[in-house]
Order: sequence, then C-alpha cells, then structure tokens
Amino acid sequence: MSKADKKEPTDFIREIIAKDLASGKHDTVITRFPPEPNGYLHIGHAKAICISFGIALENKATNARCHLRFDDTNPEKEETEYVESIKNDVRWLGFDWGDNLYFASDYFDFFYACAQHLINAGLAYVDEQSPEEMKKNRGDVVTPGTPSPFRDRPAEESLTRFEEMKAGQHVDGSMVLRAKIDLSSSNMNMRDPVIYRIMHATHHNTGDQWCIYPMYDFAHPLEDAHEHITHSLCSLEFENHRPLYDWFVQNCPVPSVPRQIEFSRLNLSYTVMSKRKLLQLVEEGHVNGWDDPRLLTISGMRRRGYPPAAIRSFCHRGGVTKVNSVTDMAILESEIRDELNRTAQRRMAVLDPLKVVITNWPADDHSELVEVPNNPADKEAGTRMVSLGKEIWIEREDFMEDPPKKFFRLGPGRSARLRGGYIITCTGFEKNEAGELTEIHCEFIPDTIGQDAPEGIKCRAAIHWVDAATAATAEVRLYDRLFSEENPDAAEGGFLSCLNPDSLTIIDNAKLELSLSEADKGSRYQFERIGYFCADAIDHVPGERIVFNRTVALKDSWKK
Repeated sequence: MSKADKKEPTDFIREIIAKDLASGKHDTVITRFPPEPNGYLHIGHAKAICISFGIALENKATNARCHLRFDDTNPEKEETEYVESIKNDVRWLGFDWGDNLYFASDYFDFFYACAQHLINAGLAYVDEQSPEEMKKNRGDVVTPGTPSPFRDRPAEESLTRFEEMKAGQHVDGSMVLRAKIDLSSSNMNMRDPVIYRIMHATHHNTGDQWCIYPMYDFAHPLEDAHEHITHSLCSLEFENHRPLYDWFVQNCPVPSVPRQIEFSRLNLSYTVMSKRKLLQLVEEGHVNGWDDPRLLTISGMRRRGYPPAAIRSFCHRGGVTKVNSVTDMAILESEIRDELNRTAQRRMAVLDPLKVVITNWPADDHSELVEVPNNPADKEAGTRMVSLGKEIWIEREDFMEDPPKKFFRLGPGRSARLRGGYIITCTGFEKNEAGELTEIHCEFIPDTIGQDAPEGIKCRAAIHWVDAATAATAEVRLYDRLFSEENPDAAEGGFLSCLNPDSLTIIDNAKLELSLSEADKGSRYQFERIGYFCADAIDHVPGERIVFNRTVALKDSWKK
C-alpha cells in the first residue's frame, strides 16, 4: 500500500462531515469537483480533486459520491478539448465519478427560472447602465454604492427586458440582470451583483440556443442545490463569496441546502498557478503546449513521469487547513523520488558517451552476461542479465586524463569496477586531431565479478556502463524547474523575467541499456547514478524511436 492510499488524517472538514453524519443532519455525503473547462488542470486542482473525491471514498459505506461537474457558463473561453483533458486528468489521478457527470449548461432552464423568481420577488432587476457607470456607482470598501436608476423599476418591466435579452433582442453589454441585495454592505460581493449577462457566443454544449449566460456566483450555488450536494468544498478565496452563495440558496426555489466550506489552496514555489499565466506561457511559445513536462499541469506531470500515487501522497501530506502558505517544490520532488525508488526498475544509461575498448577481451564477437538487480529497493523485482563485450560506453566524466588525488574513477593506470561486472584498469587513451578524447583503452581483470580487487589493485568506485554492441541510441530530455526564482509572481520584471534558461536540455546521442522495443510509452525507470526517467507519451515510438524525459534527479540540486 502506498503512502497516498493509507487512511487519511483528520482535519476540520472531515470533522464537520463526521458530526453531520453522527447527528443525522445527513445520511450520506455528496461532494463535487466543479472545474471550469477553460484550461488544463494543474497541481492546485489535484489537491481539490483529492479532497472532494477522497472524502467521498472514505464515506462509501454511506453511499457517498463525488460529482464531476463542469461549470461551463462562459462560452467565450470554454472548449470541449478542456472537458476531455479534465476527465483524463481525474481518471489518471485514480478517481472515478461513475454516473455522476454533470454540466452547468444542463441547468440553463433551471437558472433562468430562478432568475425569473427573483425578479417576481422584487429581488432582481434589469440594469441598463453602462459597465463604467455600474463600476462607478458600486462604491468602495468605505463608500456605499449608489442605487442604479433602474433598481426600482417594476418587476413586470424587468421580466420583459429579461425575456428580450434571452430572445437576442439586445447587444452584448447593453444590459444585465442584477440581484437586489445591499448596496451598503461591507462585502462588495453583496452590492447588487450581476447574475446574467448578454453574450452572443456559441456554447460548446448548447450551441446557439442561448445568448444570455449566468455568472459563476449565481450558477454555482444553484448547481450544488440542484444536485443535492451536502458539502461544497472550495478554496479560501471564495470565503467572501459565501454570504452571496447562501443568499441565492435561501431566495431561489431549490430542492436542497448545501453548505460551502473553504480550505487553503495549494501554492507551490518555483511555479505559477494562474490559468491566465499558464495560457500565456503556452500561447507565446515559452513552453511546448499544456502538457509540457516543465508545467505543473496534471497532463504535464503525467508526461514527465510523475506517478499519480506520489501526487496523491503530496496532496495528503500538505493537509487541509485555512492557512495560506507556500509549499517548497522540494517536498513534491521528494514524494516523487520516494515513490519511484520503490517502483521503478533500474537500467544503465550513458548520457555523455565515451567509448572504452577492453584490449584483452577474448574476441571481438565474444560477449558475456552479467547479473544486476532490477530494483535494490524491491527484493521481489529480481535481477536481469546484461550483455558485456569488448567495447562499452561510459560517462565521459568518469575518466580524467590527469585526475586529482581524490578522483576514484578511471584515469591512466587507475582501476574501477563496472557495475555488476569486472574491474577494469585504464592502459591508455586516444585523441583526435583537435585534441578531443575519442576512446580509452582498458584491460579487465578476470575473476573479479562479485569479488574484491586482487592484491596491488586499488579500486574504490563502481561506474555504470552500456555494452556498445547492444546499446540503443536515444534522445533524452533533461527537464528542470521552469522558473529560477521561488516566487515568480513577485518577480520585479514579471513572471516571464525569471524563466530558467536551463529548464530543458536535449541530448540526442545517449546510450541506453534498453532494446528498441522494450519500453512502452510512459514506462518509468531509474537510470542508475543519473535520475528517474519516463518514456515520452507522445514522441517515444516503441520499435522506432526512443525518447525519455527526466522526471526528477536523484538528488535535489536546488538546496540552498
């Protein structure tokens, strides 16, 4: 059982729910995850998903459930592409909504009827002021709002105008429907908020059936009430909207009374969470799409090789509180390493290859098989047999022509052990006309597999290697943090000013201990001594092209 799948800790939301069930206020729990389909989900949404779906799973004995509901009330920004990506993300994280898939657009008739009810009750009116006039007359935190000249128009007149708005008889921005609440309220959300606006735009779900659309603050509580949501869990920025949420539930003909509860959102160092900023990164080409592995979108994390269990564990580790804080990126990366250390099989890979010729090898076509463990952290993973021949590849940094005293790898006259294989001793090297090192010559010492070095031979290091005859050539993408500053949003020159120029390095001649067809898309490995890697979900083609993304390095290189 992974850490993410252990029993969840108690927090204030779970305590509220437990009391509601114990008191008989509710006999089950119904939560919802309500994304707007105007972009791809990110790590912050992952926390919300884990909370809402997780609580439903914990209470499955009461037939609890979590709805996946798309708040699709703004056709100018929403697309079917985003709907499908969100479904994929929720499934990939390990959650299932079953038959409980809903769209706000399914309730447009219900919203319209609720708006008519408010108008008839004298609690809403059609306002024909310009947007600038409404903004000016709204006041500020110390100045009460000024009533619109249309605030006290007869209900019949507002109903007529509202019907005209629905019929498409008025242009965008010419009028809106506002709730009539309290222009002197200290909560600006209560100062006669707009609840419907005209928008002649094609909707991804309803086409051109509607040309007026409800505002989020109006639609959201009505959706919750319509679906009999018991606990509407949302991030802390909606706390000031709760009085408005409750007002709409109390004053509209709804079948249930949900309760909104807020928790602190997930903020992470070295990244941005704003959909607007993520969209800017994508549209301006700073990254290669929404699933770029440098982005902490869920699709980007999936492509990079983050295991969903590690993300769930990270979200649980952060807890559920009402205190906003910033979580260190290193904590997320630590969870990734912990999970992959347990689950990823090991392979050897050489990213900067230097050829080694073993001059005393029996014959050019002779090869041996040496045994190495698949995963030292998992005894049940077994071992694998790796081919070893006359020519091998090692990392260029594992040889120095004039090594310092404490360099324990290969150099002239120095010995090192091949991982799982023989001890070899460097006897010489070659350079090209430009003075560049092209290959080194070594001799192997027989009978040293699994044995100590013979007397007189100093061998204090083991190096990884790949057999030249069987190695696969691969493209390896070394991903790092997209931003070089902990808080990109606060950067003096704006968040784009601190883009990390080294966030992506592409190596096109890496040598891997993998057959061309061995790794499927998404396969995860630890390349020994280098890091954890994942076969790219798009560009990697088994049997044709090998492309690996670095998920995370073996150690945190960003420690201060």
